[in-house]
Amino acid sequence: MSKHDHGHEGAGGHAGHAHGVAADADRRWLTIALLLITGFMAVEVVIGVAAQSLALISDAAHMLTDAVSIVFALIAMRLAARPAKGAFTFGLKRAEILSAQVNGLSLLLLGAWLAYESIERLIDPPAVKGGLVLATALAGIAVNVAAAWCISKANRSSLNVEGAYQHILNDLFAFAGTAVAGLIVLTTGFVQADAIATLVVVALMFKAGYGLIRESGRIFLEAAPAHIDPDEVGDKLVAQDGVVEVHDLHVWQITSGQNALSAHVLVEDGADCHTARRALEQLLQHDYGITHTTLQVDHAIEAALEPAEIGSGHCADPHGPVHLNAAHAH
Repeated sequence: MSKHDHGHEGAGGHAGHAHGVAADADRRWLTIALLLITGFMAVEVVIGVAAQSLALISDAAHMLTDAVSIVFALIAMRLAARPAKGAFTFGLKRAEILSAQVNGLSLLLLGAWLAYESIERLIDPPAVKGGLVLATALAGIAVNVAAAWCISKANRSSLNVEGAYQHILNDLFAFAGTAVAGLIVLTTGFVQADAIATLVVVALMFKAGYGLIRESGRIFLEAAPAHIDPDEVGDKLVAQDGVVEVHDLHVWQITSGQNALSAHVLVEDGADCHTARRALEQLLQHDYGITHTTLQVDHAIEAALEPAEIGSGHCADPHGPVHLNAAHAH
């Protein structure tokens, strides 16, 4: 059996798999959260200006990024649901990763601006109305709890939905800090508490923003999923019965929760290539949850006869380490 045939069999191993996107239920929960957030945000801006509270204004600004993140999530879901066609052989599934990067970047940029404003207010604090701040923050906590609950009902395995959830969760913590600041201003007159609460919000924004950019960046750079060690995978594959060598092993994420793997596998001369491929696919699915696999399986002796492959890991331009079965190593 030719190498070309084996390669197609490997690719066909995932032909029946469905790479689902978020269901209509996810969009419904996200839309409810969006309405809650935008409605309260408009009220909070007015109260924040009236109370001269940067903490409230920063919370409102953070809620604006919450709303934008949910809008991006909804748009990305629509794009990701489109079937693969033309040049986009995976469809537009990575639209959600773009959305996650925008969410993370918006948190970092907004946090930087709020940090600057809060430092200015620490030096020259305005007369903050603590009662208004406290009452509004308590209402904000209730709204964010409801919004966070709505998004928690959606599919959080999506980095896109998780990005929106992190926005709202951070806003919930921010409102708690603002409520404490309002109480301090109201009871002690220490108006700098408002700016200090804003700095707490900024720290939370930086943490969430960095996390989103880091995780989405790993996907764009084709890094292996954080919980999968490619060397461990290669060693486990080559340890299976009849397998002589595994090389050109690639593990990456198409999008959140959709991992893919490809590899060139050499088996013993008398081994059945199709049986070996099916066994390896079952191992990958059972041990690592990888169902989108492309395995090119060849007999080791046939591969060694090709001049371009002799002495180069059986490939003219090999990628990554070569995993050898100890029983067949020379």
